[in-house]
Amino acid sequence: MRIKMQLPDLSSIRILVVGDVMLDRYWFGEVSRISPEAPVPVVKFEKVEERLGGAANVARNIVAIGATATLLSVVGADEAGQSLARLLAASGIDASLHEDAQLDTTVKLRVLGHQQQLLRIDFENSPTHEVLEAMLAEFRQRVMECDVVIFSDYGKGGLKHISEMIRLAREHEKPILVDPKGDDWLRYAGASVITPNRAELREVVGHWKDEADLAARVCKLRTALGVEALLLTRSEEGMTLFDADGATHVSAQAREVFDVSGAGDTVIATLAAMLASGASLAESMRWANRAAGIVVAKLGTATVTREELQGTLLCHDTSQRGVVSETVLLQLVKNARSAGERIVMTNGCFDILHPGHVDYLERARSLGDRLVVAVNDDDSVRRLKGSKRPINPLEVRMRMLSALASVDWVVPFSEDTPEQIVCKVLPDILVKGGDYHQDEIAGSGCVLAAGGMVKVLEFLPGHSTSKLIEKIHQRG
Repeated sequence: MRIKMQLPDLSSIRILVVGDVMLDRYWFGEVSRISPEAPVPVVKFEKVEERLGGAANVARNIVAIGATATLLSVVGADEAGQSLARLLAASGIDASLHEDAQLDTTVKLRVLGHQQQLLRIDFENSPTHEVLEAMLAEFRQRVMECDVVIFSDYGKGGLKHISEMIRLAREHEKPILVDPKGDDWLRYAGASVITPNRAELREVVGHWKDEADLAARVCKLRTALGVEALLLTRSEEGMTLFDADGATHVSAQAREVFDVSGAGDTVIATLAAMLASGASLAESMRWANRAAGIVVAKLGTATVTREELQGTLLCHDTSQRGVVSETVLLQLVKNARSAGERIVMTNGCFDILHPGHVDYLERARSLGDRLVVAVNDDDSVRRLKGSKRPINPLEVRMRMLSALASVDWVVPFSEDTPEQIVCKVLPDILVKGGDYHQDEIAGSGCVLAAGGMVKVLEFLPGHSTSKLIEKIHQRG
């Protein structure tokens, strides 16, 4: 069944994120021996990476999918706090970080060998009362300027005044999402949605026997807290939304799981943005589930881009075809390959679509399961064909091609040749129409080097765009 969903425009959405921030440090190295001092691997250090963690990663995920994020938190007056500020600024996040001279900015240091985490060391303590009061005062002003509020609780002490903050947000009729921590959930009373994982929920409601028992326990909890909904993230089991309509479940996306670090940040960020755009809770959950499926395939705390999110949706709709960006195309091709599909690719100007084009594209499509057509943009057509071309602008040419049953995906390119995009796609079969030798076809070198094939197909005799234009001029 064809799924007709489109990622909404999130550019006007403003989300306020409040909570515990941290700096995620990664020490990468090579492991080739075991220490003679103890049965532990010896890591030969090679490089270090720093990433935003905790509430900062929530804000980063919001920005990555196209919305605006404001972050309110506490850091120490130290080097780690300065690093966080730099990373936040570079990510386009409006961050207000209250400095506490007595606080050590939370740092999670992970040591990895061959991309495998070997050790994690945490550096942390709690902020002082004065700084938290100042943060609460700023929240009173910031809450009026946002569309939705996210509280990202990592149990580091930054949300001491969360109950008062929730009261203020409700007073201003703002949706409130909470990523919880610990077993004291009374402090979250009045929130709109709470997003625990299985371990976090068990800490509060205990172990459940089956799905009916789980639903009963969650219903009791929601009633006690006055919470509209609870979204339970269940790792390989997907997600379940509990609200006034009952329980709605979605299965996990079928992806290789590389690292679940920060996946909850991605979920709550996506859920909040979709809710603020007007989507229902159930629809927002489905988007959040897709985002989680992408981010767990990445190393460490990571984000999902808008194009990745839309591209994954297209991939799961096997009937989806049409004009796509390069980023979305690469995602579509990746997922098509994982389903065992063979990719065929060709290119051209396709200025005035005629029977010769149709015949050529049908024969190209017959060589595989998916046909990608790369189309010269208007400037590159002018450079190749002269100032009077193209006759039809790029948008028209791509739309005509996408209407053909033989064509799956149409993508534009701006260079004189398609070599760059061909070498990114690396089709199983690269096709060109006309009288060419393999080494004359743009991109043939990288395709052949990757184990692909290059084929030349003859055009249908008696049909060409140039002759068609000449005939029109003669009749005019």
